[in-house]
Amino acid sequence: MLETYQLVIVGVLIYFGHKWFQSWFQGGKCTSTARLDGKTVLITGANTGIGKVCAEDFCRRGAQVIILCRSESRAKEAISSIKKNVEHANIEFEQLDLSSLQNIEQCVDRLNGKLEKVNILLNNAGIMACPEMRTVEGFEMQIGTNHFGHFYLTNLLLPLLRKAGQDSVARIVNVSSLAHTGGQIQWDDINFNKTRYSPGKAYNQSKLANVLFTNELAEREKKMESMHTHFIQV
Repeated sequence: MLETYQLVIVGVLIYFGHKWFQSWFQGGKCTSTARLDGKTVLITGANTGIGKVCAEDFCRRGAQVIILCRSESRAKEAISSIKKNVEHANIEFEQLDLSSLQNIEQCVDRLNGKLEKVNILLNNAGIMACPEMRTVEGFEMQIGTNHFGHFYLTNLLLPLLRKAGQDSVARIVNVSSLAHTGGQIQWDDINFNKTRYSPGKAYNQSKLANVLFTNELAEREKKMESMHTHFIQV
């Protein structure tokens, strides 16, 4: 039977082991104190998860934040939560459904009507391992939302991003996943029309497409020296 001091030691080891594992699982933490006053940030799918955390952090740094979400009710809940945590948070919502190219066009039209520039575009929204579904235009849902939707949105927003790049450096951040390492672009059947649908393969393909798009866009914009394009893995 363990003595009292042994039980204390075991308890301490369990406690600090749990803390270490929790810290490791969460990954790195941003220690930057940079301010974003006067900057405009767009984030897709920011009503929960990584997107919401980033939206709150950008608000705390003084940015104007616009979250682009499909659900108005969930977006408003997120905004209410962020405003409780960040005094004077400058945050609003625009409706965006990445599975509809027409909806994306409509969203960008509204943004063009009220914004002079966009300093940061965080393409965060995504769908993972869903049953076989199609976007409005008939794309397989995961590549249609995770890649084609963001691809179209980003290209339509490039003029606003380039305007920001005239004064400072504009940034595009595409959220990818380590799943891209297992991905393969099915060039002859990208929408799984001929081959048996696999939720995992479809997701991996969409995440690989994110990385390929990021690298190509970064190469093309490098010559302009006005924009940085990155991808982060989660």
